[in-house]
Amino acid sequence: MTVTQVSDKVSVKDIEEYRGQLLDWYDQHERHVPWRIPAGETPDPYSVWLSEIMCQQTTVQAVIPYYTKFLEIWPKVEDLAAAKQEDVMAQWAGLGYYARARNLHKCAQVVANDLDGQFPDTQEQLKELPGIGDYTSAAIAAIAFGREAVVVDGNVERVLARFYAVEEALPKAKTTLKVLAAGFYNGLGAEAGHLAQAFMDLGANVCIPKAPRCMLCPISDGCEARKLNRQTDFPVKGAKKARPQRYGQVFFIKNSKGELLFHRRDEKGLLGGMLGLPSTDWGTKKQIAAPDFIDVDKPLKLKAHHVFTHFDLELELVGASVDESYVTEGYFWSDPYNEQDNLPTAFKKALKLYLNS
Repeated sequence: MTVTQVSDKVSVKDIEEYRGQLLDWYDQHERHVPWRIPAGETPDPYSVWLSEIMCQQTTVQAVIPYYTKFLEIWPKVEDLAAAKQEDVMAQWAGLGYYARARNLHKCAQVVANDLDGQFPDTQEQLKELPGIGDYTSAAIAAIAFGREAVVVDGNVERVLARFYAVEEALPKAKTTLKVLAAGFYNGLGAEAGHLAQAFMDLGANVCIPKAPRCMLCPISDGCEARKLNRQTDFPVKGAKKARPQRYGQVFFIKNSKGELLFHRRDEKGLLGGMLGLPSTDWGTKKQIAAPDFIDVDKPLKLKAHHVFTHFDLELELVGASVDESYVTEGYFWSDPYNEQDNLPTAFKKALKLYLNS
């Protein structure tokens, strides 16, 4: 194994030793998640890709039921490619970051229709596919194809920021941490996937954010943060910007059958392509005009709150009506109890408040 020294804090020999200890630890303490396969078996690139897309900015425990359901419905990439986008979006509802779902479907179509159902096996080629960036391409290349790639997610960043006591703040430190990670990955070849998963498991179960379990860590002897007794000081994070507040109204419109009017949102924009309820735009002011065809009745004295990545949302629930013959493209009547699981979380919260009232 060839290792390149990238820090004067740890020698090449030490990195080789710590890397070996980490891989040995992983052999004994690997997390059991449905997309990992027993040693000696060949990974399925479709399963690896699906799990990596779903796990972006989402916890493993939250992902598992979605991943399992997706594979039940669409066991092969060709099956997913042939699905209707609204069905894919419905199954994704509640997982968040909905652009991932749209790109997931587009990527499946490219792989199935243009690449004969075969995922590319290099990081450079994988990055050309919809929704696959630097990290995801490295993870798929390493884990699915045994390519030597430097895989750095949030867990790896935390482990290495502590191991090297990196004083530079995130997100600027990401470049530095990737260079430091390369010292562990260089020369590993097909084992790069195992090292990536070892780092992920170490960060998820041992080198956790608030109370790291250093006594269980296989590389704690070399950890600079532990030597300084400053584990929780790393990784250093830049000052957080306050999330702006946005407001909107969501309209509950019932027909003579007791059905509610639902809305398939436009492809572009937040929650694009997702099922929703008729609503105003979401802006910084509370008074926002309703769509022209909606006759506003009265507020229902209920408000739903939801936190998005870049803003907080307050949705006021409002009773409204329309001419029952009004059904234009993107709008349809349906039993709310049949649709509640197909809604993204913001609308699901509002509908639950309405139904419970």
